[in-house]
Amino acid sequence: MTALKSLFFFLLVPGLLLGVFPYRIAQSDVTLFDTGFLRYLAIPFWTISAGMMVWCFRDFTVKGRGTPAPVDPPRELVATGVYRYVRNPMYVSGVIALTGWILWSPSLPLIVALIVFFLAAHTFVVLYEEPTLKKKFGAAYDDYLKQVPRWIPKIR
Repeated sequence: MTALKSLFFFLLVPGLLLGVFPYRIAQSDVTLFDTGFLRYLAIPFWTISAGMMVWCFRDFTVKGRGTPAPVDPPRELVATGVYRYVRNPMYVSGVIALTGWILWSPSLPLIVALIVFFLAAHTFVVLYEEPTLKKKFGAAYDDYLKQVPRWIPKIR
């Protein structure tokens, strides 16, 4: 049942925010300029983003025994997979996906969407997610905070 809830959340939230809505904007005539052949650089961005997102959802479901949805969060701290390198890989993958959309069809609405997405994610992480995880996982989460950066992976 957890896997079904994760799949539903995956299709609803990232599917709409990072797929359907940007696609609809990209289909409109609001492009700032034509990127020509360079637009195909978006494909690796989307591929990396989708791979990260699927990996994160899998880890939340299998290792965390929960979903990415705040209403049914993981029961175990997930600090493996992509989470070894950055604390918020789902949001990072969202930024990567939206950057891909900007490469595909550069437009002011997509640039604004990227900025709003990041600011909303950062605010949510700082004001809700991190304090909630500190309460739930205690010292294990404090250690995780010290070892893993929030947004940009450390180069080792």
